[in-house]
Amino acid sequence: MKCAVHTDVDATGYCRNCGKALCPTCAREVRGMIYCEACLADMVAKPQPPAAAGGRNPALATMMGFVPGLGAVYNGEYTKAIVHVCTFIAFIGILVASNSDVVHAVFGVGLAAFIIYMAVDANRVARLRISMPVSEETADMAAKGRMIGPFVLIALGILFLLENFHVVELDRVIDSWWPLVLIAVGCFLVWRRMENKA
Repeated sequence: MKCAVHTDVDATGYCRNCGKALCPTCAREVRGMIYCEACLADMVAKPQPPAAAGGRNPALATMMGFVPGLGAVYNGEYTKAIVHVCTFIAFIGILVASNSDVVHAVFGVGLAAFIIYMAVDANRVARLRISMPVSEETADMAAKGRMIGPFVLIALGILFLLENFHVVELDRVIDSWWPLVLIAVGCFLVWRRMENKA
């Protein structure tokens, strides 16, 4: 087949957008995809819709941000969601323990500030997702990561259901073992950073 522009030259590829046959002179390669010059110019000139950048709703993200970890899950930040939940549990663990009134007052204000921070952070990240185009690699990672959230919710639901039927005593488990959750999350974050550097 001949090139659509240079009819005397053999085509070596096709435009991914319009399907025109292209010779090496006409083909424009972007991230392994071949486009013709006209389609590439149209894509550069045309603004990307919010859906292409992640399609997050800042108002909904803010409302979800008041629930520990849920705003981060909505924005696709699952590691941050785990950190938020663990931090919230740590605050609650300190507040329910028998400490002085000063400690309760300080950590009570800290808990309120942390809840407001989660909502503001969820809103900020959602706004960034709207204005920031997402690469194919980032989109693939986000699609894989989206599967984590549902499994976390299912696991939490099963845990609370077992407590309702008195199979597990969450009070005793949380009182005794919640520091291990913080250690596990810290180890996970170190492992992720080391993996990203490699």
